[in-house]
Amino acid sequence: MRPTPTPRRPRRTPAAGLAPTAAAVLLCACSGSGGVDAARAPAAPAAVPASRPPDPAPAPPAPAQAPEGATVGGDGSPIALSPLSPAEIEAARLPGELGCSFQASAGGPLLVAMGNVASREPALGVVKVGSYVERVAAPGGFDAMLEGASFSGAGKTVRIALTGPAIGGGESPPRPATLTYDRADGARRTFAGRWSCGP
Repeated sequence: MRPTPTPRRPRRTPAAGLAPTAAAVLLCACSGSGGVDAARAPAAPAAVPASRPPDPAPAPPAPAQAPEGATVGGDGSPIALSPLSPAEIEAARLPGELGCSFQASAGGPLLVAMGNVASREPALGVVKVGSYVERVAAPGGFDAMLEGASFSGAGKTVRIALTGPAIGGGESPPRPATLTYDRADGARRTFAGRWSCGP
């Protein structure tokens, strides 16, 4: 009687045993590479707020203006006119039949001038610059002074300009006016007051 042969087990090849392991390794590698790529991907830039337009530049300051009646121009030294006293007017011995005067405030006049009616001779006057009484002259005699006049002297011009109607009544009521003193160096000063003409 022959012995029953023992059935043989199939031999497993090395490749067959490695197949599941290789599949697992490939799966891990794929998932791992995806994680690395996600980590290395650049982050989205943060939102930048819209820039605000720059504030407008401040307006330049307005140029300073000289106070009313102040000296402007020239070498910077002020123009100072002083009221004339009765003694100074008398000492000037101004010729002429009738006269005019400019008065800015209480006290004596700043300018006094005399002239003849219907005359081509100039009207002569005086002003007191600081403490010095100085002579000035205007063409046309007394008649040319009634509506204001322009007097000239050494290194100066003095202009009288009427600025309004006569104040009050009478034969020769005063009229509002300005006296502008121009110095040879370009300095100027204007005074407000009244211009009176008559005997």
